[in-house]
Order: sequence, then structure tokens, then C-alpha cells
Amino acid sequence: MSNLSKKFMKQLQQLCLVGIVGVMPLLSEATGQGFDSLYEAKVFTHKGKTLPYRIMYPKNFNPEQKYPLVIFLHGSGERGNDNQKQLVHGASLFASDSVRSLFPAIVVFPQCPEDDFWANIKENPNQQGYRSIEFLPESQPTVAMELLTQLVGSLKRESYVDNRRIYVGGLSMGGMGTFELVARMPKVFAAAFPICGGSDPESAKRYAHRVKFWVFHGAKDDVVAPQFSVDMVNSIRKLGGDARLTIYPDAGHNSWDQAFREPELLSWLFGSKK
Repeated sequence: MSNLSKKFMKQLQQLCLVGIVGVMPLLSEATGQGFDSLYEAKVFTHKGKTLPYRIMYPKNFNPEQKYPLVIFLHGSGERGNDNQKQLVHGASLFASDSVRSLFPAIVVFPQCPEDDFWANIKENPNQQGYRSIEFLPESQPTVAMELLTQLVGSLKRESYVDNRRIYVGGLSMGGMGTFELVARMPKVFAAAFPICGGSDPESAKRYAHRVKFWVFHGAKDDVVAPQFSVDMVNSIRKLGGDARLTIYPDAGHNSWDQAFREPELLSWLFGSKK
């Protein structure tokens, strides 16, 4: 090999090494390593029942200041009581250094028990493979939802929470829970971002004029029908509300992967105020 070729190969190896080092933080974030320690583990108790949750405070947190509050609701696969699994999707998004610097906020990830559900629904499998879901927003909340509303109320009363900037989002079961939580607490939230969820379109009457929405779904979702999201957005818009809808043509149920990469999502969210 000529000296020129050897020099070229050495430079190429150096470039490859730099590239690998450069993407390591991204790989770490994508695999969920290194950020979970930023979320403090806590347990909320109400009337003898408990709801585990993780909470991340802003950098250089000052209790004399006011910060936005974000509630994120996980899907059914992350249910349990380990107070850990709920961080699998979405937690790294808010925990990155750049996001924490640009959007200092208090971020909370509650965990639904294994045998419960955020939203009050009735479901049965059907022949097409979708679950036949009936939303029951007029009924009593599930135990998890009742605890969740109490937790939100408790956090809202903290002096360092900006009550004009409280937000909620979630995916799948958590997307359904997002709609229902807003319906049960319509005066609390400034904006919501449900992903591959749904609810009873009639429930939009409670909050259409109060809360901004950005709704996401995958067109190829074979777990939760995309029509649920379409129906919710149409209902909010018919009532004069502010609702954006993003349908990913090639995405299946895990449309949250693309939603989290939306370049305007966080600026839209944190720019929303009551």
C-alpha cells in the first residue's frame, strides 16, 4: 500500500471514530441509558391507595420561581408497580440537555397498575384484529384515573408550578387517558398531545374552547384505529377548538417514535398558555 493510501486510510479511521463517538449520546438516549436517574421516584397516596410516579425537576431548580408542568401517560405495556417501566417511551425526550436548557419544566411520569387502565373503556377483540373500544367518559373514573386527578391537583397547588402552563400527553392507553384527563379537568390544561389514542367525541364539549390539541396517529396502526384520533379532532374543530392532526402514512402503532421527532412539538407545547 502506498504512503498516500495509508494516509487516506488513517484519516478515514479517525473520521469513523469521531462519528461513532459523536453518536454515542444519541444511542444512549435512544436505548434509555443514563437519563432515568434524573427522574426522582415517588409514590402518591390518596385514601389508602397509591400511584407510583417519577418526577424530573428543571436544572438549577429554584422553588421561588414558577415552571411549566408536564404530565406524560404511558401505554398498557408499561403498567406495573416497579416505578420504572413508564420511562421507556418519552422520558429521554424531556431529559436531554438541550431540551432542559431550552424548556425548563417539571416533568411527571405516573405509572398505572397492572390490572387497571387510565381511561374508562370497554373493549372486545373483533374479527378485523382491532379491539372494539367503547369509551365511557360519563362513568366513574378508574382507580388509576382518580389517583391521577388527585396527583395533578396536588402538583398544581405547589407554589412553583405555573398554573397557566400545565400540559398532558400520552401514547396508546395513555393517549386515551390524555383525552379523558382533560375532560375530567378541563380548566387545568393549556395543551395536550395524545398519540395513537382516542375518546368519545362528545366529551370534547367539555374542553374544546379551553385546551389546544396536537393529535398524532399512524395510518397503519392495527392496534388502535386511526379513526379514533380523526373523530376527536373533527369534534374539537366543529366546536371551535384548536386541534392539529398529524397522521403518519407509513407508521403503525408506534407512531410515538415519529411524534417525538417532530421539530415543532416542544416549542408548540411550551408556547401554549391558559
